[in-house]
Parts: sequence; C-alpha cells; structure tokens
Amino acid sequence: MAAAIGEAGWITVPELLTRVSRRTIGSWVADGKLVRLRPGVVALPTAGQCWRTRLAAALDGRAAVASHVSALALWELIEHSPGPVHVTVDLTASGRGSSGVVLHRSPGIFDRRRLVDGLPATSVERSIVDTWGRPTGMRRSAVRAATITAVRRRLCSPRELTVELERRPRLAGRSELARLVALLADGCQSELEIWGCLQVFRAPGMPPFVQQRRVVVDGQAFHLDVAYDDVMLAVEMDGAAWHGSRQQRERDIRRDALLATVGWQTLRFSYSRMTATPEACRREVWSAYSARRRLFGTKGVRG
Repeated sequence: MAAAIGEAGWITVPELLTRVSRRTIGSWVADGKLVRLRPGVVALPTAGQCWRTRLAAALDGRAAVASHVSALALWELIEHSPGPVHVTVDLTASGRGSSGVVLHRSPGIFDRRRLVDGLPATSVERSIVDTWGRPTGMRRSAVRAATITAVRRRLCSPRELTVELERRPRLAGRSELARLVALLADGCQSELEIWGCLQVFRAPGMPPFVQQRRVVVDGQAFHLDVAYDDVMLAVEMDGAAWHGSRQQRERDIRRDALLATVGWQTLRFSYSRMTATPEACRREVWSAYSARRRLFGTKGVRG
C-alpha cells in the first residue's frame, strides 16, 4: 500500500486507480489504512496528521495559495497548530472548503503569490496582515512576534507592510499593527527595543536619538541599538537569551572596546533592568548624555 501511495504519503484517487482497483481503495479506507483529506485525495494516516501534507493536498489541482497561519508556517515564522490548514482562492472561485481546510476568498490573490518549498503561498507581508485580521486559534502576540521576526530577517520591509495595510482599511486591529510597523520602520528589531524606545528613550525630556546607527571600525560594521550622534553615545539593549552566554559577553566587550577607539561610549542595559527599572535607565542615559555634552562642548560632535 505504501508503495502504491508513494513517498509523499498522499495521492489523488484517479492516480491511485492506475495502480490498484477502486475496491482495494475502498477497503483500505474502510480499514483505516487510508484517510480522505478532501474529495478525491487520500493519504496514509501518519502523513495525514502532518500539516504540510494536508496543505499540499488542499492546494493540489486547485487555483489557490497557502495563506494566513499556513503561509506564515511555510515562511517559518510560526509553528503550525494541529488545526486546519488555510487556503485562499479568488473571489470567482467556489467558497466551499473541506474537512481540515479553511477556505478564504479574496480578490487579486495571485498578484503577490510566492513559491515556498514548492508550494504557492501569499507574500510574507500579506500573510502577516491576513493573519493579524483573523488569528484563528493564534494569539495576537504570536502574530506580532512573527511580524518582528519577518522584518528583522528581511523577509519583508516595514514599507511593504504599510502598503499592504493601506489595502485593508477595515482590518481588525489595524491601528495596533500600524503602530508596530511604525516602530519597526524606526529601527526597532525586538520587543525589548520597542519597550526601550517607548518607555525609556522617547520619554518626555529625553534627547533625540537614532536607531540601528551603522558604524564601521577597523573594517567591521556595527549597528547600534540607540545612538546619540551629537555626543557619540551608544546604548545597547541586551536580551535575556542572546546576551546570556560567556562567549556573547566577550564579544560585547570587544565590540564596545573597538567602538571606544573611535570615540563612542557604550551603555548596556539588561532585559531585566530595562523592563523593571525604566526610570533608572532614563536617568543613567541622561546623565551620560549630559556628561558627554560637557566633554565635547555645547556644539557636540558627529561620528
């Protein structure tokens, strides 16, 4: 039976009929040796439990694309849930789905189609916006995390997300996503940087700053989380996981030392300190900034 089905673990009934009789297929299904994924498509039970198998079967022979949470999973931005797979077809197509498949209908679905692992899927920015509007079993925080990861990995840009948002004026939770995209456009690359930006660096009375400032030292390029160009002061926000190892701490020390050779002073705040005592962090930044102003004079410098 496995040889008749093939390595993919699923097959269309017409193709399987070229190998075995209809009576044999019916017997295998009745005995639970095969499961029906959709009309005209069967699979081995183990393969049928895999979301990729169910998605491939749902797309086979249909003018459709993987979308919503299934597209995000194909882009490796989330873990797919055990629930149904999501597929989108054009408005002119039938809106009838099948067991284990959520079928969406939308215009212009093929305009921004991509091929991911051999399967057609919506673009990253469209996948994010679609899922944000209809999380369907996912927490909004998971979609938010996927959005941040997608921009950090350069799978899409804040501009592309903004364009997609402009096409969806009635999207549920649109203003919240727009605020997130604006922060990503400013240079935030993690939830910690967003927290720091809103709770520390943009607080009333704090000096202006830039994010992801590129500095080249001895042929090496560094991107500063927060930079006060006029006094050459950098602030780095150390995530709990990424900056917890000894090797990473040693790299941070070397990085700060290299930046110091060209005049940059670096402040570092841990995740726990930044989130627990933002007021103290603000005071320390302001104190260092003021001291650098006095050191360089009122005109300041630019690195």
